[in-house]
Amino acid sequence: MSGRVLPYDVQGSGPRRALVLHNWFGDRTSFAPLRAHLDGDTGSYAFVDCRGYGEAIDSDGEFTMEEVAADALAVADDLGWDSFSVIGHSMGGKAAQLMLLDAPDRVRSLVGISPVSAAGFPLDGESWELFAGAAEEPANRRVIIDTTTGGRYDAAWLDALVERSLARSSPTAFRAYLDSWSRTDFHHRVKDNPTPVLLVVGAHDPALGEAAMTAGWLQWYPNARLEVLPEAGHYAPEETPEALAAAIEAFLAA
Repeated sequence: MSGRVLPYDVQGSGPRRALVLHNWFGDRTSFAPLRAHLDGDTGSYAFVDCRGYGEAIDSDGEFTMEEVAADALAVADDLGWDSFSVIGHSMGGKAAQLMLLDAPDRVRSLVGISPVSAAGFPLDGESWELFAGAAEEPANRRVIIDTTTGGRYDAAWLDALVERSLARSSPTAFRAYLDSWSRTDFHHRVKDNPTPVLLVVGAHDPALGEAAMTAGWLQWYPNARLEVLPEAGHYAPEETPEALAAAIEAFLAA
C-alpha cells in the first residue's frame, strides 16, 4: 500500500520547497496557526495528511513511519519536486528521517519540531499504558497533551485539541503509529549524516525538549542546531506559531 498519493495542499509559490508532516494528535489542519505566518513569496509548503488522518482518515495501510515516508515522497513526485526540505512535527520528525535515508539526493535539509528521534521514544510500563490507551480513551489524550505542554493551558484549549484529534484520526491508525514512532530504532543508519538540521523545541516540553535533542539528534547529525522557544511546549505550531515560522524561514533561507 505504500507510495499512493494522499491528500495534501500547497501554500505559497516561492523557491524554498518543503514537505510538512504532522504530529500524532494532529492532521495537516493542525498547522493552520503556523500557516498564517509563513511567507508564500519565498516558500512553497506542501502539507500532507498521513493515512488514517484528516482527509485520509478512511485510507487503509500499515500505519508505519516507513509508509508515511513513502507516501510523502509520492507527494513530492506528484508535485514534480526534485529537491526539497522536510518539516516534521513530533512523529513527523521521525518519518522525515526515513525520507532522508530513502532519498538522500532529494532531501536538502530537515526541520524537526519537537521531533521523535531515530531511536524512538521508550516508555515505561505505566506511560505505555497511558499512550496505548489514548487510542480509545479521550481522557488519556488530554493528560498527554496537558503534560507535554507543561500544564499551562485551560480546559477549553486542551479539550479543543482532544476533540480535533478524535474527529480527525482513526483509532486504528492512531494506535498503530504509536508502535512505529516509539518502538522502532534506526539511529545507527543516521549517525554522522551531514544533512543540515534545525531542531525547534519548546522550553515547556518535558518529553521532547532540549535534553532529548542533546541526547539523540545532536549526537547523530553533526550539522544540526537547536533552537528553544521559551513560550512553547510540545505544540509550537499552535502555541507560538509566529516564532516558529520565523525560525523555519531563517533556516530555509540559509
